[in-house]
Amino acid sequence: MHKFYFVITFSVLLMISTAQTSQAAFLYSKPEFHGRVIDSETKSPIAGAVVVVLYYKRSTFSLNPGGPSSFVTKAKETLTDKNGEFFFPSYSELMYLNEDVGARFIFFKPGYQAGYGPTYISPLLTEKYFSAGEIAKEIEIEAGSFDNSSYVKWKGIVGIVELKKLSPEKAMSPGYISDDYGPNQLPLYYKAIEEDLVNRGIIQGGKKK
Repeated sequence: MHKFYFVITFSVLLMISTAQTSQAAFLYSKPEFHGRVIDSETKSPIAGAVVVVLYYKRSTFSLNPGGPSSFVTKAKETLTDKNGEFFFPSYSELMYLNEDVGARFIFFKPGYQAGYGPTYISPLLTEKYFSAGEIAKEIEIEAGSFDNSSYVKWKGIVGIVELKKLSPEKAMSPGYISDDYGPNQLPLYYKAIEEDLVNRGIIQGGKKK
């Protein structure tokens, strides 16, 4: 019996140590995200664009020889308003033996090329780009750590996403996210993809031609 309790205690301490060593936190927390989607040529706001935010984690413990892989722990979606603006409230959930590997975004409206956030900054800065301040305000943002040489910073206009309008023959829908986040979980996103495929004549009445 004493041996059994020793094994349990040792296992718990090992898991806690592993979590602390990997700097894993017990709370996965993300700030509010907001921004504005505009046409890349006219600079006018794009109303009714679908915005998806994917919250990613990665396990701190894995028996996979290639190491742990990241996964989506939560996905949310919304539509831009008449000003092309979107908003996501802050999000938190409990986390154990996992680590935060950031949030990623998808921006899409039929007739436009899908966007995934600003391409001129480090991916590490994407979250700050959509949460650091007022939309279209010029500020300096920073992210990362000196400890692992990931520290980066950038100064410029934040919160703006530009989508390029394309002709039907050049258009390309964004891809499916995962089996866990299909049309039932992200109806706006998949409805936009279907509308795009219909507009381009790839499917008709929900079926491929």
